Amino acid sequence: MAEQELTLLEQLEKESRAKQAKFIGGIAAKLGRQEIAKKPVHPFRGAPDFWTQLEWSQEERIERFMDNWQSVGGHAFHFATMEEAKQFIAERALELEAKHIIRQNQPELNELGLEEALPEVDIQVWNHNPAENWKAHAAGADIGLVVVDHAIAYTGTITVLSSQDKGRSVSLLPTVMMAIIPVERLKTRMGEVMTHFDGARREDLPAGIHFITGPSRSSDIENDLTIGVHGPGIVYALIVG
Repeated sequence: MAEQELTLLEQLEKESRAKQAKFIGGIAAKLGRQEIAKKPVHPFRGAPDFWTQLEWSQEERIERFMDNWQSVGGHAFHFATMEEAKQFIAERALELEAKHIIRQNQPELNELGLEEALPEVDIQVWNHNPAENWKAHAAGADIGLVVVDHAIAYTGTITVLSSQDKGRSVSLLPTVMMAIIPVERLKTRMGEVMTHFDGARREDLPAGIHFITGPSRSSDIENDLTIGVHGPGIVYALIVG
């Protein structure tokens, strides 16, 4: 590179750093603080002890999860048995006049008997025929039904893993999503869920790990909150057990 070009690059970098310093200095002045001359020391790594030791009882996990899920616009219910959950799903499907439902190919859902409870509704099982266009089925479904792999009470979050039998489209594309949460999968903190993936070999990781907190929402345009832009606008969390 020619010496003239090197000089130009050095000058541009100098000007860029000066603009950066002026910008940061302006923020510091407005906050009434001195500019930070050196990188701050971070003596701690990872979560502090008080956080890793936080553990709620099962009753409190259920209550906190439902409160947090509902605070962002979701609907949450607690049932003692899967039979009660099935009755609720069937009733809601009829109220919503659902014509098409898509569900994961999971043992809990295979044994639920939803097809018998809703004989007039077209219920598709994800990927039972690999030759079909399952994304299109999911996009046209009124309700997507999943069994969550984990749930987090502190944030009101569900975790849905994707695989050959658990397509991510089931929870992301239908108008309404219903998520069944076996109570033993409801944890207090997100760290308890993340430990399942930490250190796992690539071949042992699922195809996708999806953290869902309430209905789809976006404020990208003029900070105007819109529900249901990138996914289901109505979401149900059904804790069972």
